[in-house]
Amino acid sequence: MNKRKLLPILFFGMLLGFLTPVEANEQEEIRCLAENIYFEARSESTAGRMAVALVVLNRVEDRRFPDTVCGVVKQTKYYPSGRIDLHSCQFSWYCDGKSDTPTESCWEDIVTLARILYGWPTKEDFTDGALWYHSKKVNPNWASHYVQTVSIDNHIFYKDVD
Repeated sequence: MNKRKLLPILFFGMLLGFLTPVEANEQEEIRCLAENIYFEARSESTAGRMAVALVVLNRVEDRRFPDTVCGVVKQTKYYPSGRIDLHSCQFSWYCDGKSDTPTESCWEDIVTLARILYGWPTKEDFTDGALWYHSKKVNPNWASHYVQTVSIDNHIFYKDVD
């Protein structure tokens, strides 16, 4: 993905008012999206960050997943005690036992990106509808059951086999 193509998207998002005050529920949804971008792709390019966000937004639109951003990001199984099953989280950062408080200076930029993408009426999905991704450092068994759509920075993205 040409990074220069992303700058107009961000710029026009600001001009068209996608960075206006939002309601409390939307604030929480934006925070969940921003947290997932931060913990999954904070060291990546804008395209890499957007791609991770698009997977979450694509899942929200897919009936197999929860229908809210926070529901998708926090999707996991719980023990009867209420504790998280650490091996069933959709996104590893959510159940890794580490602090979920963003500490790096890129957080503000990521929140801005999340606000734009959450409010963007027609998303240019350069992941081609991807619902899954993984780091290039791993080779999960599940990847062979899907079609690779794109590789951006440190992640490989996948969608269903048609």
